[in-house]
Amino acid sequence: MGIRLSLLFFCYCIGSCSFGLAEKTNLNNEVSALLSIKAGLIDPLNSLRDWKLPDNVALKHSAHCNWTGVWCNSDGAVEKLDLSFMNLSGRVSDDIQQLKRLTSLNFIDVSSNSFTGSFPVGFARAARLTFLNGSSNSFTGVLPEELGNVTSLETLDLRGNFFQGSVPKSFKSLHKLKFLGLSGNNLTGQIPGELGQLSSLETIIMGYNEFEGGIPVEFGNLSSLKYLDLAVGNLSGEIPAELGRLKLLETVFLYKNSFEGKIHPSIGNITSLQLLDLSDNELSGEIPAEISDLKNLQLLNLMCNRLSGAVPTGIGGLTQLQVLELWNNSLSGSLPIDLGKNSPLQWLDISSNSFSGEIPGTLCDGGNLTKLILFNNAFSGTLPVSLSNCPSLVRVRVQNNLLSGTIPVGLGKLGRLQRLELANNSLTGTIPDDIASSTSLSFIDLSNNDLESSLPSTILSISSLQTFIASNNNLVGEIPDQFQDWPSLSVLDLSTNHFTGSIPASIASCEKLVTLNLRNNRLTGDIPESIAMMPTLAVVDLSNNSLTGGIPGNFGTSPALEMFNVSYNKLEGPVPATGVLRTINPDDLVGNAGLCGGALPPCNLHSQTSSRQRSLRAKHIVAGWLTGISSVLAAGILLIGGRSLYKKWYSHGSCFEERFEAGKGEWPWRLMAFQRLGFTAADILACIKETNVVGMGATGVVYKAEMPQSNAVVAVKKLWRSGTDIENGNSGDFVGEVNLLGKLRHRNIVRLLGFLHNDTSMMIVYEFMQNGSLADALYGKQAGRLLVDWVSRYNIALGVAQELQILVWQG
Repeated sequence: MGIRLSLLFFCYCIGSCSFGLAEKTNLNNEVSALLSIKAGLIDPLNSLRDWKLPDNVALKHSAHCNWTGVWCNSDGAVEKLDLSFMNLSGRVSDDIQQLKRLTSLNFIDVSSNSFTGSFPVGFARAARLTFLNGSSNSFTGVLPEELGNVTSLETLDLRGNFFQGSVPKSFKSLHKLKFLGLSGNNLTGQIPGELGQLSSLETIIMGYNEFEGGIPVEFGNLSSLKYLDLAVGNLSGEIPAELGRLKLLETVFLYKNSFEGKIHPSIGNITSLQLLDLSDNELSGEIPAEISDLKNLQLLNLMCNRLSGAVPTGIGGLTQLQVLELWNNSLSGSLPIDLGKNSPLQWLDISSNSFSGEIPGTLCDGGNLTKLILFNNAFSGTLPVSLSNCPSLVRVRVQNNLLSGTIPVGLGKLGRLQRLELANNSLTGTIPDDIASSTSLSFIDLSNNDLESSLPSTILSISSLQTFIASNNNLVGEIPDQFQDWPSLSVLDLSTNHFTGSIPASIASCEKLVTLNLRNNRLTGDIPESIAMMPTLAVVDLSNNSLTGGIPGNFGTSPALEMFNVSYNKLEGPVPATGVLRTINPDDLVGNAGLCGGALPPCNLHSQTSSRQRSLRAKHIVAGWLTGISSVLAAGILLIGGRSLYKKWYSHGSCFEERFEAGKGEWPWRLMAFQRLGFTAADILACIKETNVVGMGATGVVYKAEMPQSNAVVAVKKLWRSGTDIENGNSGDFVGEVNLLGKLRHRNIVRLLGFLHNDTSMMIVYEFMQNGSLADALYGKQAGRLLVDWVSRYNIALGVAQELQILVWQG
């Protein structure tokens, strides 16, 4: 008996030792596997610095369970490996045999790193794997077919990589799969219908790829599906009616594809649906009334389709609706009268449709409305007074409708309101004083209405306001001189009203002002000099007023000025010839009889001595004579050019072989050369800058263009063109004239080398004359040295007459 007990005890000891030895061997294998995995990684942040064996031999078998990203079960076996967000990189070998040793591993997360190369097939060797996340890396190549063998997988997330090719059909074997994320790759081909066999699947996120075809009808068999996201997937065809069988579906994102046809009424069967976004497709027909059955619907986005008809009245009864976006369709009719009454409506955007009727007064009954965007419709009636009691409002954009009545009092007290756009309606009355109490408004547009009375001085106290537009109304009185309280103002447009008085000098205190438009009013007085030195002012339009005095000289040195229009006032004196005014379009100065100089004809100069006066008078007589001859010469050019152009048009039916096509921007620059040139249009354009200006007149600016690469120096005259010329397409007339001049050859005519033009600007290219122009020789600063005797002057006149004769013969 004793011998038998001793034998049993010995066997027990041997078994225990063997089991302990096997367990220790397994743990050593896991440590070896982890260290092997680390060896293949690039770890710039040294995130895995604790992945090393301890010096204490007794602790070696369990030390790995405390390593970063490693979790072990109660037996010390690794069951979870999380290396996400560690900035790891490198290529992971397909042959990760070491993963076989991690026999208990069920969770691998390597997301949000910088791994490259193909996705390691070795991950498929973890037989117990339920969670695999390789998203947000730079993996390339195709999706491994072998992943279909990991039948224990419940989550497969490979979003945000660069995978190509099609989705493997082998994924149909992942019967336990609940989450499939493949979005944000370069996947192509059709979505395999075999995925419809995954009855456990709850989430599909496969958008942002380049698929072909449409949604497989087999998706109607995904009875557990709750979340379907195929947005921006290059999908087409009709949305399958079979999706209506998915009773558990809560979210459907199919936006930015090419789906067409009608929205199937079966969508009303998905009673659990909360978020439905079918925007940016080519869907047509009416919105099905069955959508009103989706009592849990929170978001309905159908914008940017081809939908027509009316909005189902039942949508107004959706008690969970928060966002309704229908903009850019062809919808019509009126809105449900109870929209927003019984729901927490936050965002309503139905702009750019053909809606009519009145705006429902219930939109903010839920107290959550932040954005009301109704522009480009045909809404009529008044703006609901209830909006003044909607403190959640951030944007009100109802421009381009048929609204009438007055602006509701109280909008200025809405503490979150940032944009108020009421333009292009038929609103009457005054601008409410209470708007001035706003502390949040940054954009106000009241233009193109019938508002009257004066501009409230208190409105200038909205410190947050950046843009104020009240143009094309009937506002009267003086512009308040309190702009020092408007520090953030960047755009001020009060044009086309009936304002009187002077331009407030305090405008200069708006240091962020970029655009100042006061045209078409009845303003008088001088232009404040202080405006010219505003640091950001780029556009100034003071045209069509009754301003007097001169143009302040410091406008020529204004730091940011790009456009300056003072046409049709009563200004006088010289135009500053510096800065932007040096090259100003004369059209921006017309209608001021007293202005001269600069871009306009020179101002009259008077000498203090009678001899100088006689000399000037004689020179002006000669100049007048030559000017008259030049006028006849110009008339001849116009007549001949016009006749030639008419012949060309009558014979060929068009003036140019190439025509500008609408929607493609400007013509490219074209160089019409009358002889072989060693330079291109680009070479000329590179020389058109202010430092190269050598002259200026009423017809344009002359630049000296030096092009060392072709050893050429030419004169380039950039012609002024009026807005009328551009709108009427008179470019052809100028082309005809220059074409004629390019063919003329005479010793007294400066040779024309070519002509550069597009649809907005024209430039004539001449030989550059080192000794200046005829005008300089006759009555310029060096007239006494260049042309002393009257014999030379007579010869010039004779030469001009001969030139005119040549031009007539050429015609």
